[in-house]
Amino acid sequence: MLSDLSGQTQRLYKIGCSQGKQHVSSTRLPRAMDLKVTCVLSVILAIALSTLAGAVPTRCQCKMEPKERSNCGYPGITAEQCRKAGCCFNSSVPGVPWCFSPKAKKVRKVCPADSRARINCGFPGITAKECEKKGCCFRSHPAGVPWCFYHRVVEEAC
Repeated sequence: MLSDLSGQTQRLYKIGCSQGKQHVSSTRLPRAMDLKVTCVLSVILAIALSTLAGAVPTRCQCKMEPKERSNCGYPGITAEQCRKAGCCFNSSVPGVPWCFSPKAKKVRKVCPADSRARINCGFPGITAKECEKKGCCFRSHPAGVPWCFYHRVVEEAC
């Protein structure tokens, strides 16, 4: 099935290009597509990693028993280097990692109380059941604002 789809794509591409007095061999198309896909994935990966790098963990994320720590650094790493890597640093307990991975943030979904903060998740006339099936909040009041709207994600306190 996949090879058929690839062949169809190649034929359509050749037809489109041959009308413009260009000819593309069927072996060049997959390489060109592979290159484009690789470039796009590289950009996405770079953006994703840049958002993770340097994120300073909160105090709550670093609050854990020494035996629960997972090493995040290397021998001799400074507190500044550790924090720049997005890790926690605590050198008060010998024999355990001082630079360690933070706990995941605890978050929960809430429906915004302020009707002006609603971001539309549905369409005019959507029912509560349809809205909730989409995983959204539903409140049929006040008039003039979305009744089906997205949750807000809030970080829980320690």
